[in-house]
Amino acid sequence: MKRSLVCALLVLPALLAAARPPQEGAVVSGRVTSADAGAAIPGATVVVEGLGIRAVTAADGRYVLRVPAEQLGAGGDYRVSASTLGRERAVRQVTLRPGTQATLDFLLASRAIALEGVVASATGEVRRARAVGSSVATLQGRAAGVQVRGSSPGTASGAPVVVGGAYSGGSDAESYAEIVENPFLAASANPLSTFSIDVDAASYSNVRRFLREGRLPPRDAVRIEEMVNYFTYDYPEPSGEHPFSVVAEVGECPWNPAHRLVHVGLQGRRMDARDLPPSNLVFLVDVSGSMSAPNKLPLVQQSLRMLVEQLRPQDRISLVVYAGAAGVVLEGASGDRREEVLDAVERLQAGGSTAGGAGIRLAYDVARRHHREGGNNRVVLATDGDFNVGVSSDSEMFRLVEEKRAQGTFLTVLGFGMGNLKDSKLEGLADRGNGNYAYIDDVGEARKVLVSEMGGTLFTIAKDVKLQVEFNPERVAGYRLIGYENRMLRAEDFDDDRKDAGELGAGHSVTAIYEVVPVGARTRTRIRGVERLRYQRPAARSGASGGGELAFVKLRYKAPDGAESRLLSHPVAAGEAGARSSDDFRFSAAVASFGMLLRGSEHKGTSSPGQVLSLARGALADDPHGYRAEFVRMVERFQTVSREGSRDPDGEDTDR
Repeated sequence: MKRSLVCALLVLPALLAAARPPQEGAVVSGRVTSADAGAAIPGATVVVEGLGIRAVTAADGRYVLRVPAEQLGAGGDYRVSASTLGRERAVRQVTLRPGTQATLDFLLASRAIALEGVVASATGEVRRARAVGSSVATLQGRAAGVQVRGSSPGTASGAPVVVGGAYSGGSDAESYAEIVENPFLAASANPLSTFSIDVDAASYSNVRRFLREGRLPPRDAVRIEEMVNYFTYDYPEPSGEHPFSVVAEVGECPWNPAHRLVHVGLQGRRMDARDLPPSNLVFLVDVSGSMSAPNKLPLVQQSLRMLVEQLRPQDRISLVVYAGAAGVVLEGASGDRREEVLDAVERLQAGGSTAGGAGIRLAYDVARRHHREGGNNRVVLATDGDFNVGVSSDSEMFRLVEEKRAQGTFLTVLGFGMGNLKDSKLEGLADRGNGNYAYIDDVGEARKVLVSEMGGTLFTIAKDVKLQVEFNPERVAGYRLIGYENRMLRAEDFDDDRKDAGELGAGHSVTAIYEVVPVGARTRTRIRGVERLRYQRPAARSGASGGGELAFVKLRYKAPDGAESRLLSHPVAAGEAGARSSDDFRFSAAVASFGMLLRGSEHKGTSSPGQVLSLARGALADDPHGYRAEFVRMVERFQTVSREGSRDPDGEDTDR
């Protein structure tokens, strides 16, 4: 009996220890707002100093910091800081022990941003001189601003890494490719409409930037398909062997009641970020002098902080920068080394000229060294597109990007800033790199592109996606594809697997809208056809032309690593006149109508801001992120700007 009791007493402490729950860490949460207006500040960085635990605030300014118990030990007093671009850093003291749940709110006051001049010596030594004062601190490192080993006396540890020489300032020299709108074509003479898909949405956020500034965008900055594709629609999830679904809807045309609209939609398979293949990402960041504005490099840094928070241990991250020269700041870091990546991002500073060609080559070299077979190998370029030093002709860079695309490394392009945005060049690079092009004008857009839609932005599920729509001449007198002008293909390109086309990312949707003139419709629309031929007669029509089909949709695509395309097809029924259209149909029509107003299109018919607002407000549907509601505010802003008779950057009268 005594022996049993002794054994029990010896074992009891171990049993109690095993039953005791694991020691809890500490949690700090709160909200970051502006001291002047009390508005939420998204994208601010909150850090537990000394522990390296950090978080980025959400759209409502809220954050949560979780400190593991093993880092706390018995606990103690810590400083927690909150900071963001253009505001004073705020610091608060907190006592943290295992199990602590503390609430810390921060008010950040506005401050002016002082830029720094930069000097690079012939020996490759990097120096930076503050705009205030005359002292110059020397940092050990290369002239490209990489691999800094320390700081000189009087220079704070971890000071910004800078590149190149003084920058003379930017100019209002944005460039956009000319867009000649698609005409109405006769279905009898031109039954096939063939084009490459476009998932880019850069035009929408760029247009928004112009309107926020109180001016209308240049006409060629408005790509209507990109405005329509900025939004997600309630398309069905693909259920079969193909990575996307295809849907079609026919309804009335709001700006021309005698016409009809055909709405074709693709929905890429949605994937949980945790299930994506491992990534080998190389961030290629432009740190030239033209990037010094607050909405350029500082916004790039905020954007990268958000993306880094989404990375996994199996991902590999590298950071390459370029200005007067190019260099590697960080190479092959695993996704769980976030502090190391974030520290490298924090130290970037703008200055000097722009050797874009050298930067892209170096980024591809780094990507090759860390290539992940079967993974997502991608260079992510962040720039305003101002390539002006070195071997940087468009044709040479395009050939390089195409060559690397064929080797399995794709290119995503993020455009920033204003004044010298080279939109046409950035779009061309992304198109040839099997990637997408986004324009980031604020922290909210960065969150949309790099957090909410990270799978679509950074992971391709299908490449060389081409659509071909055949219209039934028994029912369609003429048709016009709205937008996609720089994505049009020849009919014979559809079956040619050598022809490059657009890519579809995980979770991305694609929408195309046709305006159709029904046979017998009373319209003044000029339909382009062909004159009667002397030696040929019109081809005989098949029995299918007399049925209920308005059109027939065919689609070709390749797997991301495939060489042969697969074919899908989908008939489009004529639909019933007067039937109520879906919210998605009406909202996308509102966006297309607004795009035509912005462009001053000859095809806008009865479109007006009031009509667009009525359509959009009646089709907000489920809008969890508020993107559709924001569109309504954009149209309202357009009304105000139009009344003020603003002018575009080229000085043309923009009272459209």
